[in-house]
Amino acid sequence: MFARVKFKIAIQNLKSLKTFAFSLVLLTFTFYLLTSAVHADEIEDLQKQIDQLNHSRELSVKATKPLEGQLDSLKIQLAQIQTNLDNLSANISAKQKELDIREDKLALQQALLEKRVKAYYIRSFLTDPLIVILSSIQAGDLFRELSYRQSVTREDKQVITSITGDMVDLLTQKAKLEKDKLRLASLQADVDKNAQFLNGEIKKAKAYQADLAGQIAAISAKQQAIIAQKLASLNIPRSAYTMQGGCVDDRSIDPGFSPRFAAFTYGVPNRVGLNQWGAKGRAEAGQSAQQILSSYYSADYTTGYNTGINIHVAGSNEYGQSFDENWNIDDYVKHLYEMPAGWPMEALKAQAIAARSYALSYTNNGQSAICPSQQCQVVKKEINDGNWQSAVDATKGVVLTSGGSPIKAWFSSTHGGYVLSSSEVGWSSTGWTKHATDTSSSVSSFSDLASSAYDRNSPWFYCDWGARAQYNKTAWLKSDELADIINVILLAKADSGTQNHLSQQDKPNPDGTDTWDGGKIRSELQNRGVKAFSSVSSINVSFDTNGGRVTSVNISGDAGSTSVNGTDFKNFFNLRAPANIQIVGPLFNFEQK
Repeated sequence: MFARVKFKIAIQNLKSLKTFAFSLVLLTFTFYLLTSAVHADEIEDLQKQIDQLNHSRELSVKATKPLEGQLDSLKIQLAQIQTNLDNLSANISAKQKELDIREDKLALQQALLEKRVKAYYIRSFLTDPLIVILSSIQAGDLFRELSYRQSVTREDKQVITSITGDMVDLLTQKAKLEKDKLRLASLQADVDKNAQFLNGEIKKAKAYQADLAGQIAAISAKQQAIIAQKLASLNIPRSAYTMQGGCVDDRSIDPGFSPRFAAFTYGVPNRVGLNQWGAKGRAEAGQSAQQILSSYYSADYTTGYNTGINIHVAGSNEYGQSFDENWNIDDYVKHLYEMPAGWPMEALKAQAIAARSYALSYTNNGQSAICPSQQCQVVKKEINDGNWQSAVDATKGVVLTSGGSPIKAWFSSTHGGYVLSSSEVGWSSTGWTKHATDTSSSVSSFSDLASSAYDRNSPWFYCDWGARAQYNKTAWLKSDELADIINVILLAKADSGTQNHLSQQDKPNPDGTDTWDGGKIRSELQNRGVKAFSSVSSINVSFDTNGGRVTSVNISGDAGSTSVNGTDFKNFFNLRAPANIQIVGPLFNFEQK
């Protein structure tokens, strides 16, 4: 503290220095402007980002129904700006510490500066040639003395210039730093304001969705059972090995009517853990097995795990084979048929490690049995292809673990561009499953998803599930059929007591009562003062690009326009849609022709 007081006194004394000090100020200030350009550009860039955020916020205020999915981009933008602000604040703090250190060092040189200034003026006077001549006895001494005094004077001048320059530079930088602090405080206040607004809007969006969900009647247990039966009838492939069942892309197939609409789902229901088609895409992009697995699990890649464990296989598989076998863990894995053996080796290795981990976890390291069907893992009596055996051998002793124990490394054929944690699909929460976007670049639209998802080449990546034989075995719906599904949702919202009459019309009513047809639904809506749809002209969805689920479905038709929560739409669509036509996951889109 004493050093800084002396430094401030020294700054006052600088006013008495000669013209060269003021010239030095100008040079030093110019140099600082050049060296601090990047710092100033960072602040200007932050200001532009915040201006854009303010503009986005103003647009959001004008929205009549703010939804959480619509606010995600603002939330990400705000987080990025806050990160930049934090970095800039840290830089300013570091600069402040640096300046404080420089200030202390310069204060210690104050004594030297005072001596040099005093000596400089004395020597400037004593170097007058006439004085030197009069004070000299011999001519040789005269020239030596004159030369010495001029040399010392130049040295004094250089020292004074150097110390004074450092002081002036320090003053300039301190002044600039104070201005940056003020601007940073202003920017932080603006960001805080946006953060407060954003949190409020998210609460409103959640409240709106909760209100809507609360108004729509809950689907009964019997209705849920009917939907589950419809889902099972689709024969959705759990693993990439089988090509049986699945869906057909109906976009190029004419059902014999128009206009027509179809709901296309991204991926299959289980999006937890390894995405097999995604692993193939990642392997083709050059990723290793370990990199692939890290994209789907938050688990430890453990080598040297016990290879002497035996796995007891009991039960029957989908191929009519019965088992009561005890195999060494690696022999067991070689009998698995979960991924085509002709796929890239790194994908096969990733699958082998996941399958080994699953078996060890499922059986508690061989203490209990495992079934040989898709319910557990598909096992055959025959050992799998040589490529698969090579993958198993190459990963011998490699297991995914959490807390030292193997994890139940779930996997499925196709995720549709997103990975979900176990809790997101209604399973128990686990620490090793994760939520992630399974794409090579960011996603802001369905077209981005179609071009960058690692599993985009899967035959089940984008499908309309279900079919009706009378319409060329397609899942297309007529305009009035889609309008009927919308009316069912509107009626459930208007009167929850009607929900047991709203199931699909071509199957027995699960609640044991009568199922209302389209005309009855429209009549009931009119009785409740709600305008019913007879036809739909357009339908589109809004989706959460980070969460991988539809947030709202927006419909226009002869009754005007309406918007329905994505989950509610999916549930009632599956309840009311004819035959086995289904939306099988949380992310879907509509095609219209």
